[in-house]
Amino acid sequence: MSLLDIRGLTLSTGGQTLVSDVSFSIAPGERLGLIGESGSGKSLTALATIGLLPRGFRVQGSIKLDGHEVVGASESAMIALRGATAATVFQEPLTALNPLMKVGKQVAEPVVRRHRRAGETVDRAAVAREVHSLLERVSLPDIDRIVKSYPYEISGGQRQRVAIAMALACRPKLLIADEPTTALDVTTQVEILDLLSGLVREDDMALLFISHDLPVVARVTENVVVLRRGEVIERGQVHAVFDEPKHEYTRSLVDAATAFDKALGPAR
Repeated sequence: MSLLDIRGLTLSTGGQTLVSDVSFSIAPGERLGLIGESGSGKSLTALATIGLLPRGFRVQGSIKLDGHEVVGASESAMIALRGATAATVFQEPLTALNPLMKVGKQVAEPVVRRHRRAGETVDRAAVAREVHSLLERVSLPDIDRIVKSYPYEISGGQRQRVAIAMALACRPKLLIADEPTTALDVTTQVEILDLLSGLVREDDMALLFISHDLPVVARVTENVVVLRRGEVIERGQVHAVFDEPKHEYTRSLVDAATAFDKALGPAR
């Protein structure tokens, strides 16, 4: 059984179709990349998966998350699925995190919700220990300082690690990472990618990784779906698709990535 099964997903708003007849599935533990240029429908597909599309969107097709139909589901049904079944790491943590709340409290919130959902007693000291452990897992330094800091007081890479820790706090079956390295420098990107890959394997989570960057997707995923103007144009094992792309658009993405690497020159 697929953990995520999307069939014939079509998203439209204002008389314009932005995603058309998209279908793909993710098995438990599978790592899938969803790739395409800006405006190809990647993030909209991810938002539809967790029932967070903006108002005014018409949704057609089926999205089953751990066997539960998302399309047409009530908000209370979606709240039960978010976190426990799927958790999301968004592109820019400075906007995803609450600027008026200290980091430690923000990480504690999903920890507390998970315990309450399980009907467990919430012990403040135990929550604090788990927050520390989560921040340690994402390799944050000086944790005692960071838990007392506001998001603007730590770096972009540290904020992204906090966002990953919050997602891990939910203990999800599926982690959705929506271009989580776009706003980071190259060195920090590599660190975050390696961190995500390791955590996904350690916790045996499935991963939906969204990006426009082919080398990034190849680093963290096994399979890939290529979107162009809201339509799936190619899919398969990531290295097979990138080594021998069948669609002209995919070939253009591969050629652009190769040319960029050549322009940078050999690694030193």
